[in-house]
Amino acid sequence: MDPVSPPQPPARGLLFYAGSAGLLTVMLIESAAVIGRHIGVPLLGALEIVQAGIVPAACAAMLIAALRGAHAAVHMITERLPPLARRSAAGVGAVLAGIYFLALFAGSAWLAAEYWNSFEQTEVLHIPFRPLRVLVAAAAIAIAGAFFARAWRARQSS
Repeated sequence: MDPVSPPQPPARGLLFYAGSAGLLTVMLIESAAVIGRHIGVPLLGALEIVQAGIVPAACAAMLIAALRGAHAAVHMITERLPPLARRSAAGVGAVLAGIYFLALFAGSAWLAAEYWNSFEQTEVLHIPFRPLRVLVAAAAIAIAGAFFARAWRARQSS
């Protein structure tokens, strides 16, 4: 964990179960699809269900990692810095990550707004894209907030 570890959020359990439900759905559908192909009874729309199920799993995983300060990082340079410089580098990195996810939020929100009335949906099962786009935008802004909070904590501890 980085030197500015955030407190553990109470919603972490909810995020864990939401992400787990998405992954479990993906696993069950893919297993059924593979078995179905082998016995000659294909599961139509399996790929669409998998694509829709992976979105909440990915959003939950990224948000949990951001809240816990557990994103992948290479510390070859920062581990050799003095403690104050290490905290400063962690703060700058958190600000840059926050800006990145803020831009991701802006793009996701823009797409959601642009296509809000277009009734986009998958071809076979007609799964709507609208709630998935909203979920991605909400996750991106929450992740940006987590990184900005980490940067704030780094600034306070310097």
